[in-house]
Amino acid sequence: MIGEKTMSENVSGDPQIQTQAEKKKVMLSGIQPSGDLHLGNYLGAIINWGARSDEFDCFYFMADLHTITVRQEPAKLRQRTLEQLALYIACGLDPEKNTLFIQSQVPAHAQLGWVLECYTQFGELSRMTQFKDKSEKHKDNINAGLFAYPSLMAADILLYRPDYVPVGEDQKQHVELTRNVAERFNSIYGDVFKIPEPYIAKTGARIYGLTTPDSKMSKSIPEGCVFLMDDPDTIARKFKRAVTDSDTERCVRFDRENKPGVSNLMNIYSTVTGKSFEEIEKEFEGKGYGVFKPAVGECVIDTLRPIREEASRIIKDKAYLESVYKNGAERASRVADRTLAKVYKKVGFVSLK
Repeated sequence: MIGEKTMSENVSGDPQIQTQAEKKKVMLSGIQPSGDLHLGNYLGAIINWGARSDEFDCFYFMADLHTITVRQEPAKLRQRTLEQLALYIACGLDPEKNTLFIQSQVPAHAQLGWVLECYTQFGELSRMTQFKDKSEKHKDNINAGLFAYPSLMAADILLYRPDYVPVGEDQKQHVELTRNVAERFNSIYGDVFKIPEPYIAKTGARIYGLTTPDSKMSKSIPEGCVFLMDDPDTIARKFKRAVTDSDTERCVRFDRENKPGVSNLMNIYSTVTGKSFEEIEKEFEGKGYGVFKPAVGECVIDTLRPIREEASRIIKDKAYLESVYKNGAERASRVADRTLAKVYKKVGFVSLK
């Protein structure tokens, strides 16, 4: 995903002489609204997104099309989608500087997704680790969408010709598949897609579950997951119950291999406060886990309080929220539709124009 954006129109769609801002590299990312955003999402990714708008032309979306590979309750899905948008804004994503949109409101995603399914090999899809994982968890609903979703994910990315896609190490497989499909399509039809690069942020923490410090924090294990909309009492309770370690030493020391629970809490505390592990070890020297765990909880409460309060305010302002996702869909569609039109022409579809 490397290269410079050289569109004849700016993101707002108004033809004009290109400015320096229009030459920013493009970055895109999306999160499924299949559950509430949590501390791992925030500290691992979203915390870095707001500052990127000065350097990149950023597209962030609610990946609601992807959620229905698993059965969803419609009313809750709509509620979570809007809440996620409100949280994006509350976390610092300015809708004037970033294109924020809901995936299903930009039809080009599904349209290009089908085309790319026809250029993605069965073997490539069968090797996707998330398909294997979700098939194990949802054995009563192993549907075609669950199998073919990487083609839709490739469409999500390639529509906007991004230079970079922010991903964790565990998501690099999807970007690699996207690159393979794009290169395959380009080898047949010429220079249609920009080949994206995975963007592994230098900052941002890998947060593990409070009750499962050997695996990533996940909404599927709510007792060990701190959600951004959790109230202070709930957050405090979860940290008090956090798994530490059974060693007799019981000191606050970073050792990921031998003390995963304490190391995870130290990582959270470090990311939120900016303190180094050495500074944290000195701060809690001789105090033990009974003092350390509530302290981590308190700093997380203080960090999330303004986000939760602002998101709650935005959610109540339905007119504002609607204006954000409508404007975002329009801006995203202008970019996505240009890519889709080029693809349709290349494969031989008859244009309405």
